[in-house]
Amino acid sequence: MFTKPGLALLVSLLVFSSIVRAHDHDAAIFHALRLELDAGEDRDNQSVSSWNLDGWVGGDENKLWLKSIGDVVDHHTEVGENWAMLSRNVDTFWDAQAGVRYDNRPESTAYFAAGVTGLAPYHFETEAHLFVSEDGDVSFRLREENDFLLNQKLILQPFFEMNVYAQDVKELGVGSGLSDATIGLQLRYEITRKFSPYIELSYDGLYGDTADIAD
Repeated sequence: MFTKPGLALLVSLLVFSSIVRAHDHDAAIFHALRLELDAGEDRDNQSVSSWNLDGWVGGDENKLWLKSIGDVVDHHTEVGENWAMLSRNVDTFWDAQAGVRYDNRPESTAYFAAGVTGLAPYHFETEAHLFVSEDGDVSFRLREENDFLLNQKLILQPFFEMNVYAQDVKELGVGSGLSDATIGLQLRYEITRKFSPYIELSYDGLYGDTADIAD
């Protein structure tokens, strides 16, 4: 599941986003879609690429939230995740979510997923989710990111993501505790609201028992 810790420089192929409003009698229905595709190299000169598809459909209170993310290293898919969750607004800028996640890489595994997404103080966009696999393994993921406008079109986005496991999961090559974390910077230029090329620099690290297993 995990590669060795490394520095990766990614150059986007495409960022597409849209928000569309439709009317169903008196109810306003919205849907949004964002797709990020990038490719580059790590410090070992291996090709790396990833995709991040994020979308939802629904109203102000209830939405169906869909997500697909994956990583490809040296032409081999190492991570592939697909999410489907019901999302309900519970406070200003915050949604509670519950649903399922299915991984087809590195192992075919289904999870129950629950968590929150929203805007934390100082405008940190936050995703925090708890997962329980079909085998009863428990894990937690936190992602934080923030947008800083350098001008009307140039945006700097620092981000951080970490995964924590409650137990060893030998099939995934992870140990209990903090297993991995990623920190990075993305600089994008919004040519339009629907198309934003970017460059991204990130560092991935393994920690604790997971780092020992990887060695």
